[in-house]
Amino acid sequence: MASAYVLTWLIQISKNETQLRVGRLTKAHGLKGAIKLEMFTDDPERRFVPGSVFTLQVPTTSPWHGKTLELAELRWYNGHPVGFFVGVPDRTAAESLAKAILWIDHDLTEVTDEEDAWFDHQLVGLAVVRDGVRIGTMTQIDHLPAQDLLHVSTVSGEVLVPFVKAIVPSVDVAGGTITVTPPPGLFEDLPESAIADEAALAAAVLPTGVSTDSSDDADAVRAGDRLDSN
Repeated sequence: MASAYVLTWLIQISKNETQLRVGRLTKAHGLKGAIKLEMFTDDPERRFVPGSVFTLQVPTTSPWHGKTLELAELRWYNGHPVGFFVGVPDRTAAESLAKAILWIDHDLTEVTDEEDAWFDHQLVGLAVVRDGVRIGTMTQIDHLPAQDLLHVSTVSGEVLVPFVKAIVPSVDVAGGTITVTPPPGLFEDLPESAIADEAALAAAVLPTGVSTDSSDDADAVRAGDRLDSN
């Protein structure tokens, strides 16, 4: 989950199950197999506990390709997370895992109990509405240090919308809409005649079960807020 938007991709496993990106191994730490972590979650106490098993995203040439990795212990050094993993006994083994992306199984029916917080997959594909009229489809979320950006696909092209309450005052997952109150100029080039073109808007929706994000961050989102842990 994240308080700004996440995932590179959600990988669909079954109707209600997918894999969620929660971290990346950066570099070896010390001589005993420890590896520094970059976390893409605001819930490390739940995602990174001893016994957690991660699917690895690594090159096909990696000796770890097709394997999973079990967390043995998580420590913090100078405010940075460092993981010890089963089957990684020394620095050489740790170095072979550098840059590996960590994924976990995730139930798509799971919801966050935080106010104004959503999992990314809940938002991708929602209709974007301005003044009660649909103007586009939310297709992607970028997590940036200052704020998150929503990619809104319109019939005139893509518009990047800052995910802050002043511009995105309402998200209605059940109703399938994201309401925006953009400042002048943000959707300036969008002709009124194009807004109602549902056929063109539908073409912008991603295939079922797949969402994209070009950044490295967390696994759920909250409007206008980014946690320090990410």
